[in-house]
Amino acid sequence: MHARLIRFTLLSVLSVCGASSPVFASDGLEGSALGMVWALPFAGMLLSIALGPLLAPHAWEHHQGKIAAFWALLLVLPLVSVVGLQGSAQALFHTIALDYMPFILLLMALFVPAGGIVVRGNIHGAPATNAALLVIGAVLASFIGTTGASMVMIRPVIRANDNRRHNAHVVIFFIFLVSNIGGSLTPLGDPPLFLGFLKGVDFFWTTRNIAFETLFVGGLVLALFFVLDLWLYKKEGVTRDPTPDSPISISGLVNVALIGLVIAAVLMSALWKPGVMFAVLGIALEGQDLLRDAIMMTVVILSLVLTRSQDRQDNGFSWAPMLEVAKLFAGIFVTMIPVLAMLKAGTAGAFAPLVALVTYADGTPNTAAYFWLTGGLSSFLDNAPTYLVFFELAGGNAQKLMTDGALTLAAISAGAVFMGANSYIGNAPNFMVYAIARSSGVKMPGFFGYMLWSGTVLVPVFLLATLIFFR
Repeated sequence: MHARLIRFTLLSVLSVCGASSPVFASDGLEGSALGMVWALPFAGMLLSIALGPLLAPHAWEHHQGKIAAFWALLLVLPLVSVVGLQGSAQALFHTIALDYMPFILLLMALFVPAGGIVVRGNIHGAPATNAALLVIGAVLASFIGTTGASMVMIRPVIRANDNRRHNAHVVIFFIFLVSNIGGSLTPLGDPPLFLGFLKGVDFFWTTRNIAFETLFVGGLVLALFFVLDLWLYKKEGVTRDPTPDSPISISGLVNVALIGLVIAAVLMSALWKPGVMFAVLGIALEGQDLLRDAIMMTVVILSLVLTRSQDRQDNGFSWAPMLEVAKLFAGIFVTMIPVLAMLKAGTAGAFAPLVALVTYADGTPNTAAYFWLTGGLSSFLDNAPTYLVFFELAGGNAQKLMTDGALTLAAISAGAVFMGANSYIGNAPNFMVYAIARSSGVKMPGFFGYMLWSGTVLVPVFLLATLIFFR
């Protein structure tokens, strides 16, 4: 009786919102059959991440996995009621197998080796030194990924500024430049660009087509950082450095080779098509992707075995940031299933008014709208699937987009990568860096506090970039 009542209630609510019978296809839910009510679990997930650390920090710290599971179940249970167990299992498996697991494995395969590369020695966090560290990290990001560069560089940056009374801003600008903007020059830098590469975008297309945008945005943000850091540095005066002076040295270099193996595995999965395929629950798993994921898991194991425990200890390595990201992004990936489906439905979906903004009345693309909508959604959705949504809205033909639609593709690429910096959940390294800094004693701002920084610093820079590059 109770089960029938719950089912009737769920069906009634969903019917009122025009979403009583979503259909599952091979590429996911049919977005045109979904109403806005299906976005509520995702909105709840985002609000929990935003408000949990502010309103109940102790409870959030200890129960964030349960909270993420609650919002995921709030989507899954109605989905089972209206689609059935098999359709729901297919939708979940599609997201977990093709999106979440490769995403987490890539992060882990960069996080673990990067956590074994130790930069020892005391670097004094003067403004010029901090700016140089940010430049090094931003350059590395396009070659070893924003996650890899963030994990290698964040601890030296924190140690360099452990004598500063004001050091949270250094980590905030680190997230801006190293965890996001710096990864825009190659497909290895950020997952959205890698997905574009898999869709047929040439490897060096982004290098050629958004290099000036990257230099402009990154250079202006770096200049703003230097001015702010110089002012705070002079205001603080000389303070005692708790880290003793010692020469700079690097150990754990075997992990550099392992990161190279990860990069090779990613490239292999894009370039090698053996035609081997396995079907599970109607979802096709391709052989090269399974091999890539197996190599990544092997890299994690080899890094743990080959890296000295002292190196990890000296680096302050902890699984906590990775576990936090894994739990929260599991909730995000599950709850955003219907949101992405509605976006993919284009003008036939619940987000039709939003989608219509990217096209002028004569049918030509609105480049500025592509930049801001891709970027705005990438600030809160995962930027990789968001990139794909707007890539498809722009036509989905890589060859045509690289030529006739080059400005549109540049706007989509830049928006996805740059604006991942707008919130802690815009890009996976953001939350990792936040967690590491917080555990190291840096008084990081909360969700909305960080967005105040990004709104003050990044949004004006992005507006200038729009006027110059994406009109």
